[in-house]
Amino acid sequence: MLNIALFGPPGAGKGTQSKLLIEKYNLTYISTGDILREEIANQTAVGIKAKSIIERGGLVTDEMIVQIIEKRVTMSPVSNGFLFDGFPRTIVQAYILEGLLLKLNSNLTCMLSLEVPYDILRKRMIERGKISGRSDDKIEVIENRLLEYENKTKPLIDFYKEKTIFYPIKGTGTVEEIFDRLKNTIDSLIKQKYFNVVLLGKPGAGKGTQGHLIARNNNLVYISTGKLLRKEVAENTEIGIVAKKYLDRGELVPDEIPIKLIEREINNNSKASGFVFKGFPRTVVQAYILDGILRRTNSRITLMLDMKLATSEAVKRLSDRSKTENRRPYDISLDLILNRLDEYEENAIQIVEFYKKQSLYFEIEASGSEELVHKRLEDAIRQAKKQSQNF
Repeated sequence: MLNIALFGPPGAGKGTQSKLLIEKYNLTYISTGDILREEIANQTAVGIKAKSIIERGGLVTDEMIVQIIEKRVTMSPVSNGFLFDGFPRTIVQAYILEGLLLKLNSNLTCMLSLEVPYDILRKRMIERGKISGRSDDKIEVIENRLLEYENKTKPLIDFYKEKTIFYPIKGTGTVEEIFDRLKNTIDSLIKQKYFNVVLLGKPGAGKGTQGHLIARNNNLVYISTGKLLRKEVAENTEIGIVAKKYLDRGELVPDEIPIKLIEREINNNSKASGFVFKGFPRTVVQAYILDGILRRTNSRITLMLDMKLATSEAVKRLSDRSKTENRRPYDISLDLILNRLDEYEENAIQIVEFYKKQSLYFEIEASGSEELVHKRLEDAIRQAKKQSQNF
């Protein structure tokens, strides 16, 4: 989803530019100002409470804002994204917005701030007041609104700068010139979107082989938690010492270990266009963890590829691998192999449901030649990329 917060002082032209942006990117428009005026016109309970506050140039309470925003967001569960105009206006509201978008398994793509000198803003709003007759475009109210903006809203700049999603846009010039600046920034962000793949499948399904091929053919970085753990064990690091006893038994290591390894790999590849995750998540808890890790990069999972393989074939492949130099500690006996497969089956059901609910799930038959399986995977990836381009 493409979620944009359009930021700027009163009179910066957010309403005008919003109309152009929602048409260009097919977004759902959410303007707290418009919604509140609608509530006031309809004399709803919220509207009556809000009327006196708005007429004084003040900001309505966060409780009221949550009520009206949540209603509009949940009314549009199937959307290319949202354009928020007039929200958030405070740090508290920024956290509220994160929570609301989290319900949709999404996040804010960018905060675009229209930068306009205050003398121009005053002139614009006075002229607007003559035409619209809006009570909040009187000079004394204008000054109060600008002061409110200065004191309460500007701290949001630092909040979103820390998240690296704040983009100042020159808000003077013609409507077309300003729109071009906004559009160019958004288009560049769309091109920068990560493409992240989760590979799921029984031990022996061929995830390692296919993961490397997917990463190479799609210019992605391959992250195998198993490979990273084995490297730590081989180098006898602090992580490796702790992990070894779990790996020797074919058990999952504590979640804090793969978290450290994955975050390290993502940080070491900050310019990557995306990642292929193999061996993580292995539980639904880890699926939530991976979402949290990726949100720190303003990213998310693009698709999950479930490589389906019959248990009998998985046992055969793992038994054969146990006779090679690529064997794993859990390949050495049938009991360990079956224990690993049982553990996988127990956890896979919830992981599959987790990604199905987000429409990110693709089932791929993992039997057959390496080339045939790879073709099936690439077909699914092409389909997911097409969907991703449509947000």
